[in-house]
Amino acid sequence: MKIICVGRNYADHIEELKNEKPTDPVLFLKPDTSILLKKQPFFIPDFSEEVHHEVEVLVKIKKIGKHIDRKFAHKYYDEIGLGIDFTARDLQSELKEKGLPWEKAKAFDGAAVIGNFLSKETFKSVDDINFSLEKNGEIIQKASTELMLWKIDELIEYISKYFTLKIGDVIFTGTPAGVAKVNPEDRLKGFIEDKQVFSIKVK
Repeated sequence: MKIICVGRNYADHIEELKNEKPTDPVLFLKPDTSILLKKQPFFIPDFSEEVHHEVEVLVKIKKIGKHIDRKFAHKYYDEIGLGIDFTARDLQSELKEKGLPWEKAKAFDGAAVIGNFLSKETFKSVDDINFSLEKNGEIIQKASTELMLWKIDELIEYISKYFTLKIGDVIFTGTPAGVAKVNPEDRLKGFIEDKQVFSIKVK
């Protein structure tokens, strides 16, 4: 399986990082080695002084597809989840300044939290799912998929132009505003609507 991540998909997050609004979705990949193992803590890597949490709605692909038309995209997934795209922000800034790829800052071991998945039938619409991230008992990121610049089915159409989607692939659909540094002993909990789908400790 592969992890396809979408960057800059919420206007408020683009603004908070002072990035330029893209004309197309920004895509990058994480390897399967970046997945944080279940019930394991997240260890802050020694090569970064500023690792940020980025909570994101996830989509799990259920069948193989290439050049998927948007009107058929809903047939390629049944499950919606929530996760964290951990980002070594200091390293990412350094790489961006040099015009280099982001992988060292985004795809390191443990950088992808994948929580429990829910049936998409749970929701009235995948284009209006509320989600949030709680850190040490305080909600610090909160949004709805309604605020995405590119909605889930649009993303599947766009991504499948470039990458064949396979069973088990996971799409990280982008993060809203509120990203911030994590510190040792932080407890991060993710919620879709009012349902908790992950809880991790930072070490």
